[in-house]
Amino acid sequence: MVVMHGSGYMDQGTAAQLKEDIRRWGRELGFDAIGFAGTELGAAEAGLAAWLAAGCQGEMDYMAAHHSEAGYKRARPTELVPGTRCIISARLNYRSASADSRAALADPERAFVSRYAVGRDYHKLLRNRLQQLADRIEKEIGAFAYRVFTDSAPVMEAELAASSGLGWRGKHTLLLDREAGSYFFLGEIFADLALPPDAPVTDHCGNCTACIDACPTAAITAPYRLDARLCISYLTIEFKGEIPPALRPALGNRIYGCDDCQLACPWNRFAPLTREADFAPRLSLDTARLVDLFAWTEPEFNERLAGSAIRRIGHERWLRNIAVALGNALFSDEAVTALRARSAHPSPLVREHVAWALARLESQQAP
Repeated sequence: MVVMHGSGYMDQGTAAQLKEDIRRWGRELGFDAIGFAGTELGAAEAGLAAWLAAGCQGEMDYMAAHHSEAGYKRARPTELVPGTRCIISARLNYRSASADSRAALADPERAFVSRYAVGRDYHKLLRNRLQQLADRIEKEIGAFAYRVFTDSAPVMEAELAASSGLGWRGKHTLLLDREAGSYFFLGEIFADLALPPDAPVTDHCGNCTACIDACPTAAITAPYRLDARLCISYLTIEFKGEIPPALRPALGNRIYGCDDCQLACPWNRFAPLTREADFAPRLSLDTARLVDLFAWTEPEFNERLAGSAIRRIGHERWLRNIAVALGNALFSDEAVTALRARSAHPSPLVREHVAWALARLESQQAP
């Protein structure tokens, strides 16, 4: 067999060696695993179409973008980047030695932030690391056509990673690996290197339904199907409006994201810690109290969360989320005082959630 890319030709043995070299260079750059996928995503496009038709994306309109009569570009790598012959998928663990998540969730006075977001934003780090890998490949074989992605374009990252053998899709829809669990980021290099794909791994979820049972809002409506409109991660990060009152009690003290399905997953019991210092908790976000975070002014929010994924939701939604969490806490004069200080906030969104929270706390004092 002859393997070709834009800069020349490789026989099968050379292609196999290049794949192993790319894995080695990836490890040297700090990646925890590298896999190779082809450009065909099988039934993924039909699944995406059905999910979108059911409205499960909520307000995430970008999930339905880039659609034509031919289909969804998100599920067609060669339409997204013409000339693509293979996708190099990279995995980078993010689990840090942060405070115990279950302890944080059990303390209503503390804020819970999804553990992927307690450190620095992964986008820049992962994108730079992928670029370094592409540069290393180019140094070895010469110029080739490629494009780097890190959660920044219509790319079905988990599906591509599954096709490349980096794991299987769990019933919560996240990618799972027997050694790494699901606490990792994914990134891709779309390349014109016609390298043979790796073999996918088999599903190891079996009869387990731990993630489905653990979801506070029943957002995992069936195995391998997530309704974002019910998901706490969506509600606290992507959703811009008023959080439905019926769902607010289930948010508990989760102010940015939710890890419950991952915490319940048996494959995460021994997930390794990251080697990246940037993913270590900043600003004590793994132990912070709700009232302290609620007191941040907008300038303080912007300054302290510079370089954090959290900053993109903005101060208004930050206050919205914390107000709900305070409303789910036990009554305290400190919480009531904090909420009343925001009761005349310029934002109607903040005012509405503060009023709800105050009513919840004050109802605890009713005879």
